[in-house]
Amino acid sequence: MAEKKLKIWYDKEGDFLEMMFERRPGVFRETANPHVMEKVDEKGNVLGFSIMRVSALRDAPVEVAL
Repeated sequence: MAEKKLKIWYDKEGDFLEMMFERRPGVFRETANPHVMEKVDEKGNVLGFSIMRVSALRDAPVEVAL
């Protein structure tokens, strides 16, 4: 079975965390959580997500359906 990798990137200056399941072309779109954007391909498959304003999320966990 092929090993899956998760790419995680934190940008301190931009204050965002990005996690990508797959490196393919796609676009970011809003989710129900104002802090979270999901990246999807042309068929709507989730490729990853970004969490904006990470430093503001100290008091509660982030929860969102992708």
